[in-house]
Amino acid sequence: MKNSTEDPRSLLQAGATRELLLLADQCVKCGLCLPHCPTFQQARQEADSPRGRIALIQGWAGGHLAMTPTLAGHLDGCLGCLNCERVCPSEVAYGRIADQAKALRTAASPAPARTLKRLMLGALSSAQLMSRFARIPRLYRRLGLARLAELLRLDRIPALRPYHRIARAMGAVALAIAPRNPEGADVDLFLGCMGAAAEGRAVEATLKIAARLNLRLRIASPDTCCGAMLRHNGLPAQADARRDACVRVHGGRPLVGLASACVAELRVDPALRDTRELCAFLDEVEWPESLRVRSDRRRVLVHEPCSHRNQLGGNAAVHRLLGRIPGLEIVPMPPGQGCCGAAGTYLLQHPAMAEALLADLLAPVRLDTPDVIVTTNPGCALHLTAGVREAGLDIAVLHPVELIAAALGPEA
Repeated sequence: MKNSTEDPRSLLQAGATRELLLLADQCVKCGLCLPHCPTFQQARQEADSPRGRIALIQGWAGGHLAMTPTLAGHLDGCLGCLNCERVCPSEVAYGRIADQAKALRTAASPAPARTLKRLMLGALSSAQLMSRFARIPRLYRRLGLARLAELLRLDRIPALRPYHRIARAMGAVALAIAPRNPEGADVDLFLGCMGAAAEGRAVEATLKIAARLNLRLRIASPDTCCGAMLRHNGLPAQADARRDACVRVHGGRPLVGLASACVAELRVDPALRDTRELCAFLDEVEWPESLRVRSDRRRVLVHEPCSHRNQLGGNAAVHRLLGRIPGLEIVPMPPGQGCCGAAGTYLLQHPAMAEALLADLLAPVRLDTPDVIVTTNPGCALHLTAGVREAGLDIAVLHPVELIAAALGPEA
């Protein structure tokens, strides 16, 4: 019989550990996931595969392995792309296993480390703070500091390089977005924590399209975030609080999101399960017969984020939506190893692997250069923007709605 004075937190962690082991035991280690795992294809190490990571989690959670830096490195090296879940014949919930293991590890870490993680991820998950932080990359670029860093090769310093790359990319797209609440709004537009900072032009394009389709979009003023970055970094309570706030703001209303990863996270909550991805929503809206779409003769590669492919059922609606533009040549982007390497905060935490995966994805693109790459996730867009710039390619990286808005032209 358990001691009644036992720490409730220890009992809670013990229950979570048992649940984690039960989930992990569903993996039969068949290895069918290995060809679909981007990090395994790069590293060619069993410990960097889904079944290898599950085995390591079982060893640690069962008390047979210590959480060494090497072990942590293998576990943290997972992208969370969920390619493995999509092909698993046993339907192992790898995403839940990885998230729960990360949460237990975070809970067991020293208090100062937990506090620092909460502060850093809390800042990254704040739309208000990210809107202010977005001014820094713009200044970094406009004042010539980015160019100076490259001349001095400071951008090659591993600790600085990922931030330099993203600042370069973000500096080109960040715009201020004002809240709006038109009378009788038809649908809420979910921007998330990165909307204004990384997708400002896409938001403006969305509003233009909505006006031409006679849709009234509401952009709520509260600082909303789906909580995905917090959840995947071991802070489920904070993630739940962010998603609960979304329910309070958007619950009971039609909700549409620009970022595929945000839409996937929001749909987990029963109150938000009908959240739509923007392109799928616009594809099903009735377009006025009088609306004229101008021709565009460019070649467009459609990038499919892992969240769109593995959690939202694919991005066929993106192809259909872009098919409304006469003359546009639309082709799917070569899949590479199945992930561009952005993966939320991954491109900052594991820049070497993130860049290796991006290089693999862009290799065929360099041989047959398109005019535009479109993607439905802001992290992917920033990573791709940095990659095409560094490769010396003249390719615009846009959200699909930016092409649609341009093709609609000015309102008559």
